[in-house]
Amino acid sequence: MTPCLLIPHYNHSKQLPPVLASLARHGIDCVLVDDGSAAAHREALDELIADRPWVKLVQRPHNGGKGAAVKSGLNWAFDQGYTHAIQVDADGQHDLEDLPELLGLCREHPQALITGIPSYDDSVPRHRYWARYLTHVWVWIETLSLELKDTMCGFRVYPLASVVEVLRTQTLGDRMDFDPEIMVRMHWQGVPIIQRPTKVIYPEQGLSHFRALEDNWLISKMHTRLVFGMLWRAPRLLFRKSRSQHWSNASERGAMWGLKTLLWLYRHGGRWLCQGFLPLLIGYFYLTGTQARNASREFLYRVAKAKQGAEAPRPGHWQSYRHFLNFGQAALAKLDAWSGRLDVGPAQFPNRHLLVELFEQRRGAVILTAHFGNIEIFRAAAESQFKPRINVLALTSHAAKFNAILKELNPESQVELLQVDDLGVETAMLLQERVSNGELVIIAGDRTSASNFGRVHYASFLGAPAPFSVGPYVLASVLECPVYLMLGLPTPELHMEKLSDSLKGPRKERQAQIGRCIDDYAARLEQQVLKHPLHWFNFYDFWLRDDALQLDKD
Repeated sequence: MTPCLLIPHYNHSKQLPPVLASLARHGIDCVLVDDGSAAAHREALDELIADRPWVKLVQRPHNGGKGAAVKSGLNWAFDQGYTHAIQVDADGQHDLEDLPELLGLCREHPQALITGIPSYDDSVPRHRYWARYLTHVWVWIETLSLELKDTMCGFRVYPLASVVEVLRTQTLGDRMDFDPEIMVRMHWQGVPIIQRPTKVIYPEQGLSHFRALEDNWLISKMHTRLVFGMLWRAPRLLFRKSRSQHWSNASERGAMWGLKTLLWLYRHGGRWLCQGFLPLLIGYFYLTGTQARNASREFLYRVAKAKQGAEAPRPGHWQSYRHFLNFGQAALAKLDAWSGRLDVGPAQFPNRHLLVELFEQRRGAVILTAHFGNIEIFRAAAESQFKPRINVLALTSHAAKFNAILKELNPESQVELLQVDDLGVETAMLLQERVSNGELVIIAGDRTSASNFGRVHYASFLGAPAPFSVGPYVLASVLECPVYLMLGLPTPELHMEKLSDSLKGPRKERQAQIGRCIDDYAARLEQQVLKHPLHWFNFYDFWLRDDALQLDKD
């Protein structure tokens, strides 16, 4: 990978020096495209780059607009052999402290367009802030999705091969209409797009070249072109939407209906009645759940290839149905645990001392689990023997309904299911006091956030990179508590081990720690999945790239 910086410039010679000073420490070549600046600014540029050999000046003879300058720079950089271009504004709006993270994402996802989602401070003009939402709405129409959160931020990393292909085959706008249009067209091309929050400020001495009348007219024409372009692409975009579905859409199909049916049978006939009806109930879900069924068979095929090699046969419907049936058995185990009827006596707990130490020291912790085996053994054991308060985080909208079912089964339960939209600052504030009081936070590490996609670490899992959310690990670093892995094995056995004492530290060091911790989690989960593949309950495309997901809700 050979990246370069790309700065479009027009009469910003006074704002540019601190930007170049901040960029110098990164050791990356910079392509500075001067878009026909006035003579005084051109002279200032010559003096500015005289002692900066890492800055390459591309001079345009006449002013053509920001889009024209960026296009000139992208084409020039590609012809010079660079692989990626990191676009940065010349006026100091962008938080260049985020540059290392953008570069890290670029190395992990070299085919992706990586772009910022602006996080503004009080310096943003309110009319500029609210006007952006009009473009957001048009973009959502043009892409038939809500995936692109902001298309106007100029702090982004372009994969040059992909973007130059678009530039040389299609006509794009030359001014402020360029930034949103190129993102929409690359989305149409199927280029993965990773979006991450970044701080954006409007300097007091900032110089804006946005022309209210002319540029708004150009942006309106651009959206008109894109809407008509979307119409004939609509079937392909809709087909892509049907295939690229986040787990929060796929896995909740009928979940509450099925659980309530089991609950009714459980309350009126106990486990034996549930066992009798379970094959029929699971059969209905298997026959009607095309996407879940296909995902199950694809997952089982990955397991077979990991064990037997590329010549492994594809699993049949019977094996996949058994996968579904084990999921139903796990749901029965939940009802047993929630009602207080689960017998934990036969369960093996080799590392019980780890849990005992936590409770004796009244020390809180983040416990990572997975949709694997019978984790309900832990809930039952903890409630019957240790009486802690257990906070289970759920990244779905059904937490309140599950809590109602839980209280209906066992009003004395010490488990609380907390629904959170993402694992950010608000969630940390919610849990800080609980962890300080020695409570446990349990969260599945094999689910990515439905509202904060792209915040993932790709770890090897069954022979291919798979997205694992960084949220639980960032949460643990904020809460300043240790991280444990706990898996309820089907033997039955409760597997528990410590992944990390602490994930605190400087930002760069913390990111590396989180990456290693996720890799360890993925490796240990993979070991158990290979031993007991029918007991890992992920009925969606687990390897779907989380940076390009369709998150529209029905």
